[in-house]
Amino acid sequence: MTRTLITGGLVITANDEVHADVLIEDGRVVGVAAPSSHGWTADRTLDATGKYVIPGGVDAHTHMEMPFGGTYASDDFESGTRAAAWGGTTTIIDFAIQSVGQSLRAGLDAWHAKADGKCAIDYGFHMIMSDVNESSLKEMDGLVSEGISSFKLFTAYPGVFFSDDGKILRAMQKAASNGGLIMMHAENGLAIDVLVEQALARGETDPRYHGEVRKALLEAEATHRVIKLAQVAGAPVYVVHVSAEEALHEIATARHKGLPVFGETCPQYLFLSTDNLAEPDFEGAKYVCSTPLRPKEHQAALWRGLRTNDLQVVSTDHCPFCFTGQKEMGRGDFSKIPNGLPGVENRMDLLHQAVVDGHITRRRWIEIACATPARVFGLYGRKGTIAPGADADIVIYDPAAEQTISAATHHMNVDYSAYEGRRIAGRVETVLSRGEVVIAQGEFKGRAGHGAYLARSTSQYLN
Repeated sequence: MTRTLITGGLVITANDEVHADVLIEDGRVVGVAAPSSHGWTADRTLDATGKYVIPGGVDAHTHMEMPFGGTYASDDFESGTRAAAWGGTTTIIDFAIQSVGQSLRAGLDAWHAKADGKCAIDYGFHMIMSDVNESSLKEMDGLVSEGISSFKLFTAYPGVFFSDDGKILRAMQKAASNGGLIMMHAENGLAIDVLVEQALARGETDPRYHGEVRKALLEAEATHRVIKLAQVAGAPVYVVHVSAEEALHEIATARHKGLPVFGETCPQYLFLSTDNLAEPDFEGAKYVCSTPLRPKEHQAALWRGLRTNDLQVVSTDHCPFCFTGQKEMGRGDFSKIPNGLPGVENRMDLLHQAVVDGHITRRRWIEIACATPARVFGLYGRKGTIAPGADADIVIYDPAAEQTISAATHHMNVDYSAYEGRRIAGRVETVLSRGEVVIAQGEFKGRAGHGAYLARSTSQYLN
């Protein structure tokens, strides 16, 4: 049994900031105390003087090795979780996918085969329901009891993931009875497909048109609709990757009425914009994702939503496709560009930069990146905090360091960075996953297979 002592740092959680030492034993935190108040001894001491000691990040929205448009996300569970660790994230929740005509269980088994024994950090799964029917609705109860307590449905992507309002309502009613949480990709996919067809007929084929046809009003309409369906069902709803001020307004209105509505945004909507989609020579294809990037004026509303808690979580929607050979599939037709951005390695650093820039506080940084995603998805107490009994998923973070984000130095398996050349204040120095050092001295010291599968409870906001 190895005892590790982290000394001299500023321990930051969602609830507090305190200069304290942290004692770790058998992969768990066993003590947090003022430096002069204990006589702890340890086999290994990590000096965090002048540094932050923070919980490992919880990224509740990733897509490793996800099939899309005839190709696959370029990070598998080994490379993607290794990159996450480099960026100070120690837990991901990815999405197992039910194929149309197949059971939820078959989809879950397929994703376990992709991930089990390969992850460098701990991982869990949400379940994408592509085929809502009597059989799959019955399966939901069993999955919740087994620790798959969240289910994603789409008002987008007709013919692939799309569910109509009746199917969404049935899934929400089932979640209301079993304690599950419905996650919604909220865009009016049927209307968007009309606009895509019309744009291509006009010869509008460049990447920037991806953003123009996926209009903010169609995100807002679908957000309003799924909130009302959840209200009818008596169920909570979690709206993923909120990108537009209009959609945020729908969430804020519902929350101000006391409805159990949750909203997530992503770094790309906070730091990038349609200016990136419009980059010449097809470079804009690097930034094609759905929901799409919006004009810069939406960023201020999203930051405000994070400060007022109308948005509670920042996840990445990490779904990388290489520019060469993958994004290029859409040359001459923006609708064929694989949708997704790399970002699992950058989230914690970008949000620290937001602290430096005055958008959020240090404690809010930890709240939206660690504590709240853990609470929403049934992991808090074990993940998302530094307290006795919690897993020793801990990051020693140097706020005085500087770095420049670049594809030349990142560890994601993708040939570009969405944040190329961006200067960042702060850097991950040391990362522990369940007490084991996985990043230290600029080296990866972890291993594939260290990551443990996480069976989750139901949302701790709803218990």
